[in-house]
Amino acid sequence: MQHALCIVRHHGRRFAADQSGTQLVEFAFVLPMMLLVFGVIIEGSRMMWSYQTVVAGVRDATRFLARVTPRNICDSGGAVTVFDDILVAMIRNDNDGSTILPSGVSVTGVLSSLECNEGDYRTEVAPIVTVRADVVVTFPFAGLFTLVGGSRPTLQTSVSDQSRVYGS
Repeated sequence: MQHALCIVRHHGRRFAADQSGTQLVEFAFVLPMMLLVFGVIIEGSRMMWSYQTVVAGVRDATRFLARVTPRNICDSGGAVTVFDDILVAMIRNDNDGSTILPSGVSVTGVLSSLECNEGDYRTEVAPIVTVRADVVVTFPFAGLFTLVGGSRPTLQTSVSDQSRVYGS
């Protein structure tokens, strides 16, 4: 009996001193945190890229609208909303017609407006055009965040820009 107890103690000490497999256990503890950090980096980068792409599109659409709108639109009347379809295409698409927005990012609406500001300008009225785009971003790694108790499936925002009318 005593001999068996010595063998168990000897094997128990050897088992306790054995370090093989500890890296696997440590990796199993660290892996969820690494995946979360990786997901946050990817999603944050993708969100910034998407937002900057829409900002550039809205800026270009506003410049276009400021050029094609007649300078005397406040005096003669008229609307800038007739250009909304062109503005949507400018914000969503590249010059060749292909989409420039990454997957999961969509422009849900584009609204153009005109404001006639009266004051001491070279002309009596200064027309200002505004373009606003509503954007929805769906995160592909949203399931990863639910593992740690978070939830952020979509992000909704709007981007707007305005410019003085310099048209014909």
